[in-house]
Amino acid sequence: MTHPHLPALRRGKPYESLDQASVSDYRTGATLATVSQVNAGVVRKDLQRIADARTALRKFPVAQLLGICAQAGDHFLNGTLPLGDKGHTQSPRQYVETLSATSGLPHVMVRRNMQKIHHALANMGAILNGLTRGLDLGILDRGFGEQSGARLSFCPTTQALGLVMPSNSPAVNSLWLPAIPLKTPVVLKPGREEPWTPYRLIQAFIAAGCPAEAFGFYPTDHEGAAEILKSCGRALVFGDQNTTAQYAGNPAIEVHGPGFSKILIGDDEIENWRDYLDIMVASISDNGGRSCINASAIVVPKYAAEIADALAQRLGPIQPTKPEDEAARLSGFANPKMAESIDGAINQGLQAPGAVDATATYRTGPRKLTFDGGTFLRPTIVLCDSFAHPLANREFLFPYASVVPVPQSEMLKRIGPSLVVTAITKDPVFTEQLLECPRIDRLNLGPVSTMKISWDQPHEGNMFEFLWKRRSIERAPAASG
Repeated sequence: MTHPHLPALRRGKPYESLDQASVSDYRTGATLATVSQVNAGVVRKDLQRIADARTALRKFPVAQLLGICAQAGDHFLNGTLPLGDKGHTQSPRQYVETLSATSGLPHVMVRRNMQKIHHALANMGAILNGLTRGLDLGILDRGFGEQSGARLSFCPTTQALGLVMPSNSPAVNSLWLPAIPLKTPVVLKPGREEPWTPYRLIQAFIAAGCPAEAFGFYPTDHEGAAEILKSCGRALVFGDQNTTAQYAGNPAIEVHGPGFSKILIGDDEIENWRDYLDIMVASISDNGGRSCINASAIVVPKYAAEIADALAQRLGPIQPTKPEDEAARLSGFANPKMAESIDGAINQGLQAPGAVDATATYRTGPRKLTFDGGTFLRPTIVLCDSFAHPLANREFLFPYASVVPVPQSEMLKRIGPSLVVTAITKDPVFTEQLLECPRIDRLNLGPVSTMKISWDQPHEGNMFEFLWKRRSIERAPAASG
């Protein structure tokens, strides 16, 4: 049997294009699927009728859509689902193996990401309760209502949610899932090496009874991606700083770029730093260091050299393993040039005075290496003398972190925007300063891994407030007689 073909989905209907791209095993180069590519004109044409997709979702009450989410989660985790339009299917095991082969994530990490997505779908009611702050969701069905003595009405901000997705980690797809119970169709461009997760999620939703019209799946080029971002009333875009900077400040586009997440240890807890090594190691290395919520800097008032050395002892010896190894901790790079670029940037940064690669002592061989046909970067901890050093506030797609000495009184002035900050302190004054700091999107008080998330407390944006806005409403009294 030939390899699968993934069609574009135009309001849920498969569309085979003459222009097709191959998705290949990053180690062997073997083609695992072909994917139909569409141009910006197709996207533009389909978006002219996106109101039909929203109408299909509006027919369902939110409560029913939450039930569909739970069923979709079970299909996604456990089901054998259609894979393309040529009669192929995909079991959970095949999904794990295929995604690993194209993205470089080892099997164990793919399964963990599957569990995160399943958890989000199974608990969507609790997530919406958190996002809406306890709103009676029936108000979204009726358009208006009363709660706690207040008249409430909400209207949609858009007819569709546009998505330009990355290839780094499948769990990022969890971010768009609330759009479906919030009655908003999705128009999605998948990452080049990772069409599998969004396609499987769409098939899981359809199998659970969600209308197929609610889903647009558009593998496309930069022009097509720009059309999605421009023409959808609301959109999410993922990418590096160069990609996302052009959309900064656009309220219709939620930007998900580097997180620059950090761990701060206060003066009152720094003597106990050894007690927090496990938290630091997990924050830096979980999920292969590929998440925006991985810690990329450890900021301490003293003992920076000792902490860097201790982290290097734990992380430096880690070696690549085969993808099926249950103890795997590193991910391969689907694009070897990216690994080469990252390695070069670190080596160049180390030429500037004030930085030392602490892991070099404990790492046998080079940082970048080839193993089992794949390209890997081994964990790197860099001791920097200040945040002025070019490697002090950098983020890379592998287990990397700087350790930087900064007086507690200057930490919040120096760290810059941070998606997640874990602050290990019991100092009430410092805690108050942390709570007041507007540059921290998610704050963990105490020894909590930066990787720990609660879906009902989003670490970046609020999907309900993004897709719905409250408006004032007044109704004339009913006529008497």
